[in-house]
Amino acid sequence: MKTNHHTHTFRCKHATGNVDDYCRAALEAGLTVLGFSDHAALPDNRWLSVRMEYDEREAYCADVEQARHAFPGLSILNAMECEYTPAYRAYFEDELLGRLELDYLVGAAHFIAHNGSWLPVYGGITDAAALRTYASVYCTLIEWGLFAFIAHPDLFGNSYLAWDRHAEACSREILQTAEAHRVPLEINGYGFRKPWLETPEGCRPMYPWGRFWELAAEYDIEVVINSDAHRPEDVAANLDDAAAIAERFGLRVADLSCLESERHGR
Repeated sequence: MKTNHHTHTFRCKHATGNVDDYCRAALEAGLTVLGFSDHAALPDNRWLSVRMEYDEREAYCADVEQARHAFPGLSILNAMECEYTPAYRAYFEDELLGRLELDYLVGAAHFIAHNGSWLPVYGGITDAAALRTYASVYCTLIEWGLFAFIAHPDLFGNSYLAWDRHAEACSREILQTAEAHRVPLEINGYGFRKPWLETPEGCRPMYPWGRFWELAAEYDIEVVINSDAHRPEDVAANLDDAAAIAERFGLRVADLSCLESERHGR
């Protein structure tokens, strides 16, 4: 794998390294394409502990633009990973893709509106009701049609430990929606670098969840392989592991070269 379209920087407050640090590491790792996709700032600075502040957007974009000149041997793309916040769908489209001219957006849900409050996906998806909400959120992200790919759709596996009828139903709903709307789903390498879980089926990563991707083989979908780097040294980490899942289940890897063509065509 020579590309990574999921990269974070110090601005999200739970990653280290600046844009240049990741570019240097990408070249050392032999990558040809590096997409920055830090967690998108929101107008109300919601969930500020895990994303850049609203007034940092211009500086973030300037850092990426400067790196394009400093590292000519690397194709560098500018993006943001967008949380599920229905009130800001127009903001994502008009401001991030529009005025700021980001190269692409990534859809993800780390918080879901459930039973009148925001439930964290990390540690919070523990029953069938929360799982149904999670599936609905991910399907809505797909249906919006704003995202080049949907990040870690199997993230629910970090706290929903059993592969039962509820987990299968959630997964099928997401996979059917991705197939219908032709939106790629991401096999995310970051889960391999997190503590593994003891589950009723044995020890496994939080994600990628093999059961999800085995089921994905029944659908006409494409996948994207990313490291989800939060440290420069991880810019190409576990790409081969994620790619092995795609190969194991015969999943078709999406061609994202169109993102570079669109940028140069502006």
